[in-house]
Amino acid sequence: MAPIRLSSEGAYQSLIDNYDTFMFDCDGVLWHGDQLVPGIRQVLAHLRAHNKHIIFVTNNATKSRRNYKKKFDQLGVQAEVNEVFGSAYASAVYLSTVVKLPKDRKVYVIGQDGLEEELRDEGVTYIGGTDPQDNTSKPFKLEDFELDPTVSAVLCGLDTAINYTKLSKAMQYLIRNPGCLFLATNEDPTFPASGGYLPGAGSISAPLRYALRRDPISIGKPNATMLDCIKAKHHFDPARTIMIGDRLDTDILFGKHGGVSTLLVLTGVTTEEEVSAPNPSPIIPDYILQSLGDLAVLTGEEIRI
Repeated sequence: MAPIRLSSEGAYQSLIDNYDTFMFDCDGVLWHGDQLVPGIRQVLAHLRAHNKHIIFVTNNATKSRRNYKKKFDQLGVQAEVNEVFGSAYASAVYLSTVVKLPKDRKVYVIGQDGLEEELRDEGVTYIGGTDPQDNTSKPFKLEDFELDPTVSAVLCGLDTAINYTKLSKAMQYLIRNPGCLFLATNEDPTFPASGGYLPGAGSISAPLRYALRRDPISIGKPNATMLDCIKAKHHFDPARTIMIGDRLDTDILFGKHGGVSTLLVLTGVTTEEEVSAPNPSPIIPDYILQSLGDLAVLTGEEIRI
């Protein structure tokens, strides 16, 4: 069934009336880098004024929920820590509550301080990450490497300081430590940034996948682990819930897996051609909207950037 294209005030109002819980991806939907999509402040404020339940669901693993709250504050958008569900938080919860990693075991991290913060908050011991010994330009020498036998998982997130040392250490743990888990915060190949796109977390784990001929367990969207995390913290009726995102293979598929309605916006990764070409994607959203900010027309306010 073809998606419904929303383009009138009546259609916008019906959308708001039909749902109680609105789940939002962030990058490409609410903002690009540090620039809000025009109209977003008004739209989110309008939803809150009408007692809608708002949840932010992001695959970005570089920020903790508290740091995400700071970004919302800086952009002048209301958000609470418990409304934010990132793949860093979901990964930490997966290790602490699903895997039940023993306290005497460790995780080797390829990632940044936001991922480390969520692991600490969940009581998960880790090495690697932002450790200066791993963030080095010195050549990696296998003969100098001391294997830590307590490392039971390798967790890969987005790491803008990725290097050969980190990949080499992760590979050694996955090869030499029996039963070592291979985890990825998410498998997004790219993410939208101001002026274009950059390699995403999925691109960081790709060298290990290629070297080991082994796929990681991915925690973030579109996998059910993220939704299970949300369900543990928030009560919502799937029939009255909609997931809003800019990627078919993550956001929209995540909504489909969770049994909630889906809305694709065209301000991020997915282009008009991908949903209207002679051979469109088999992942079909329920609705398509040019920009989430278009709903601001319902507020009667002047759109501010």
